[in-house]
Amino acid sequence: MKSFVRVVEIWVPTEDHAQLALLEGHYGPLAEFRAASEQMRFRSDECLPGKAWASGHPIILKELEKSFFTRTEVAKAAGLTCGVAMPVFAGDLLTAVVVLFCGDDQAHIGAIELWGNDPATSNEMRLVDGYYGTADTFEFNSRHTKFPRGYGLPGRVWKSNMPLVVKDLDHSRAFLRWEEATRIGINRGLGIPYSHASGQAWVMTFLSARDTPIARGFEIWVPNEESDALIFHSGDCDQDVEQATGDRSAKIGKGEGTIGQAWRSGAPAVRAGDSSDSCSVGRFAAPAGLNAMVALPIMNDRGLKAVIAWYF
Repeated sequence: MKSFVRVVEIWVPTEDHAQLALLEGHYGPLAEFRAASEQMRFRSDECLPGKAWASGHPIILKELEKSFFTRTEVAKAAGLTCGVAMPVFAGDLLTAVVVLFCGDDQAHIGAIELWGNDPATSNEMRLVDGYYGTADTFEFNSRHTKFPRGYGLPGRVWKSNMPLVVKDLDHSRAFLRWEEATRIGINRGLGIPYSHASGQAWVMTFLSARDTPIARGFEIWVPNEESDALIFHSGDCDQDVEQATGDRSAKIGKGEGTIGQAWRSGAPAVRAGDSSDSCSVGRFAAPAGLNAMVALPIMNDRGLKAVIAWYF
């Protein structure tokens, strides 16, 4: 099964914090695109990673061609048409920028959305931008929808300021766009919060369809009461959940496996398909066909709030 997201890259500041350099990534068979990316460096406000760094919030670039994107030709050859950049901050310090690339064809149904609120002008979240593949009607409805705090997936993530995985969106009345989701096969979602000292807030939503999922699975891991381990909070997977990722009573120590590495460093981490994972959760994933993982830490001024694991 082909996922909606084809490539994941992690860009980190150089030692002098003047540029971003590629740390690692998940490219699947797209070796030429990987090779081109490894040669690149980006300053603040330059190309997709630099734009997210400068803005302090996620950026969606729906069309790579005829834009500020600098790897257009090699991206086109790889079948990549859309990019999403998500900065990761520990307080005011940028630790990394995660960039996702999607491919566009007639089979792709799903959505990646950026919702935003400026408290000086509104008490609702509005769509800033989004990428919807071939879900044209769903896109139209989304661009004419607003969410108060606590309502819909964007509003619930905004209120809790925590990531949220929602299953069975097509049967959930808490998902305000469920009727259209049912028609096109969108059935699960992930929401990620972004807040700013100015009071502005953003929420990234990833809406996944049965046949072209955003990723094969999502998990959220959070610190336990003692803050000495991460414990499973919630998740969803296209495989049997326990078979895919092991015992839900498992604990992950700081630095243990890909998820624990993201906790320790405060920066995203990738386990590619040809590498092993020392964590029991990661060891369960590979035999279930989940060959790559991206672990995304959610931080605030006091430290780690959660780690989101994406399985591909």
